[in-house]
Amino acid sequence: MRARVVQWGVAALALALGVWGVVPTDPPASCAGGETRAVWIATVQNIDWPSKPGLPAAEQQREYRTLLDDVRRHGLNTVIVQVRPTADALWPSPYEPWSHWLTGEQGKDPGYDPLAFLVDEAHARGLKFHAWFNPFRVSRQADPAQLVPEHPARQHPDWAFAYGGQLYYDPGKPAVREFVTDVVLDVAQRYAIDGVHFDDYFYPYPVEGEQIPDAGTFAAYGGGTDVADWRRQNIDELVKGVSERLSALDRDIAFGISPFGIWRNEAADPRGSATTGIQSYDTTYADSWTWVRQGWVDYIVPQIYWEIGHPSADYAALVPWWAGVVAGTRVQLYTGQAAYKVGGSPAWGDGELAAHLTLDREHAEVRGQVYFSAHSLSTNAAAAMERVKADHYSCPPTGNA
Repeated sequence: MRARVVQWGVAALALALGVWGVVPTDPPASCAGGETRAVWIATVQNIDWPSKPGLPAAEQQREYRTLLDDVRRHGLNTVIVQVRPTADALWPSPYEPWSHWLTGEQGKDPGYDPLAFLVDEAHARGLKFHAWFNPFRVSRQADPAQLVPEHPARQHPDWAFAYGGQLYYDPGKPAVREFVTDVVLDVAQRYAIDGVHFDDYFYPYPVEGEQIPDAGTFAAYGGGTDVADWRRQNIDELVKGVSERLSALDRDIAFGISPFGIWRNEAADPRGSATTGIQSYDTTYADSWTWVRQGWVDYIVPQIYWEIGHPSADYAALVPWWAGVVAGTRVQLYTGQAAYKVGGSPAWGDGELAAHLTLDREHAEVRGQVYFSAHSLSTNAAAAMERVKADHYSCPPTGNA
């Protein structure tokens, strides 16, 4: 009833304005139906929150409240918070230990439920909360003995491999994919989150001179397929499985992924973009084109972390390409924005982010932006975000994430 009254009120106002000879202007495109204006809040290496491991709970909470107030001040409406940075947890998980990025010691109880606090504080400010999971990274060092004895990677040593000085769960193991899905669903079922989010790390990014040590897994589960196709199928199975499990819940939880900004170059695939950079399809075995076309995700956030005019990966070329990928699907497209680059080079002046949004507005498929990361918005990118807010975020920060 209230919505109908508001609609009548607007109509009456428009009629009155017409009578008086004033023609009301259409709202900006960014106001039509709402848009997602989000920021990534990274916990790994204490990039954004908490500022260092082992802070008292009251100090952790104070920092987070301040961060959320800044998010609102920038005109944003959604936070994507990393709750599982390295096969650990920012909640009392039955599967994995407490995160040392939080407490300073893996497995140490912080004395409260951080995730419940994170969600509640976001919702109290009208912000949507997406829980961000890194699916396969176990540790940023390579020695399993440095993990707590009860860690799944020590309980199941065949689940993990070392590569590039880090530890990873092996995506080729069906038990691993099922385990990761169970971890995600634990949060989805127990907490009032609005979304589940994966970042761009699936198989590890290539390290020169090293081969991914999954030959034994491929021999056991590859079924005679090409190893690259098999790896992509493993990631597809994870994405599809999480999507199906979330869809079976009795409430709506959005599922989104932020892949590397280049799927494939057109020189390698006629469906690819007019770029010449590394390709997530061939490096991390992330077939984001298929995830969108199959409808396994609700939104996609390509990390288009290059400036307009970049010689190998031009932002102005990638936005229309990704718009074409989602066209005709139900999948929402948000552009991933490299706020951390502002001020780092002549190409990244204070006006670059605002220019990105101007270009975004030319493509109806673009339904919002996500910025990496929260710390930058109030430091190196503070002036840039003031321009973004003035030029593009004049409407109230209500969204559809």
